[in-house]
Amino acid sequence: MCSSFPERALSTALRVVALLLILMGAGASAAPQRQLRVCADPNNLPFSNESRGGFENRIVDIVARELDATVTYVWWAQRRGFIRNTLKAGLCDLVPGIPMAVDMLRPTSPYYRSTYVFITREDGPDIRSLDDPRLRTLRIGVQLIGDDGANAPPVQSLARRGVVGNLQGFPVYGDYSRPDPSSPIIDAVAKGDVDVAIAWGPVAGYFAARQRVGLKLKPVLPMVDLPFNPMIFDISMGVRHEDRELRNAVNQALRQHRTEIEAILAEYGVPRIDGAETAGAR
Repeated sequence: MCSSFPERALSTALRVVALLLILMGAGASAAPQRQLRVCADPNNLPFSNESRGGFENRIVDIVARELDATVTYVWWAQRRGFIRNTLKAGLCDLVPGIPMAVDMLRPTSPYYRSTYVFITREDGPDIRSLDDPRLRTLRIGVQLIGDDGANAPPVQSLARRGVVGNLQGFPVYGDYSRPDPSSPIIDAVAKGDVDVAIAWGPVAGYFAARQRVGLKLKPVLPMVDLPFNPMIFDISMGVRHEDRELRNAVNQALRQHRTEIEAILAEYGVPRIDGAETAGAR
């Protein structure tokens, strides 16, 4: 009996070691995957929605795949205070669509440049310039930005030209109780309620393609109205100022998957302006 004790002790020790190895392996396999926490609007097509059907959702998925991360969303209506109540509050780490000039965030490199556009029916007037004299008499739909109805850049330029009495305003946020709250300005052109509308390109391109009547889109000229009032904007993703590592990783993903991103933007009808078109655009 005495001779079997070392064998039993060795057997017990081996079982303990095996159990520890199993537990260590289970712990390694259960290690949490990196999360990409994204701040987004749950009802803001073509950009984002809770079903992840917007082009920003699709591009975020590309970035997350490159970062070997899972995407989690903090949904918040994109109103005044959106960044303060989401990213600045530490609830999420990435805003997928911001103009590069937003000071509250550190922007990535831009992944597209778009412009305000004129929208008319196919049988309607061919408007290309803010200086077109017909704008003084046509019914013009324009977007109003913010809870206080602030003027978008095209409205500022029209007002400077004395074109004010024939404008019909459409809040850029729209009626949030309905799907597609940004679409009414494009619907108004299709129904003939206005003769021409001026809207931000991604909104115009997406909803124009979904109308039963043909609509035509033309970039607003001049692209940079003087005094400095641009109609074109570079759009980036944004992180907190201190999140340099995340910014660099997102930049690399955007560069490496440029072709895929361009295809998604085209699928959603986003008008894009390159540097050559911008040169001499005044």
